[in-house]
Amino acid sequence: MKIKAHILFDKTKNSIKIKSSLEKKIQSISLANSKLIVVIGGDGFMLQILKKFYKFKKFFYGVNSGHYGFLMNRFSNKNFLRNLTSAKLIQIHPLEMHVRTKHNQLKKSIAINEISILRQSKQAASVMISNGKRIVIKKLIADGVLVSTPAGSTAYNLSVHGPILNLDSKKLAITPISPFRPRRWRGTIISEKSKINIKNLNVKKRPISAVADNFEVRNAKKINVKINKKINFSLLFNKNNSLHKKIKIEQLRKETSTK
Repeated sequence: MKIKAHILFDKTKNSIKIKSSLEKKIQSISLANSKLIVVIGGDGFMLQILKKFYKFKKFFYGVNSGHYGFLMNRFSNKNFLRNLTSAKLIQIHPLEMHVRTKHNQLKKSIAINEISILRQSKQAASVMISNGKRIVIKKLIADGVLVSTPAGSTAYNLSVHGPILNLDSKKLAITPISPFRPRRWRGTIISEKSKINIKNLNVKKRPISAVADNFEVRNAKKINVKINKKINFSLLFNKNNSLHKKIKIEQLRKETSTK
């Protein structure tokens, strides 16, 4: 009996080729009738699909047709069915951001990897960051700052020299991007229960944008960020290459490169 799944794929030659191969191995059915969604593409495509379909409460199995594919599984035509049937479940919660713009508009979005606060002009960003009523940093002048989940800590966060967080750490990372003042501030690690507030200290002269994975809000005045425990993503990973293992590999690579 064939495994049944709803297949979603990126419109690339490699994705289409993999889709044709998988349709010989599994029965492609409608979204409404499926419990499993097979996603063929790269990390960016997976992020789009998760944000679009999470309300349907399905299981997601990613098949990588791009480059590294941190949220995806390596495709093996020979072992696909065995990998899928023995895959391990990882459940993650996204960040949720609420942004108040200088025009007093309220925008919100979720992010699986990170919330990026970025300068949107030649002027560096000038922001104050607080955790509830406690001030994390009174004035940060930088190209921007990231708030990252454990799942996203090996993405943009790692590229700006942020810490890699274990998947079960129950922590978030706040990491500056090219800090100018204070130059030695390297960020901080906080509880996932934190409520982070980021305020633009100079809205007129130093405009900033807030980006939730790939959703951007420009001319942000205030940004509130927290984990949304009500939203749950159920991701399936090959037994021999789980998300936990991928994070451990990146930690080892980072430690080796700094020696």
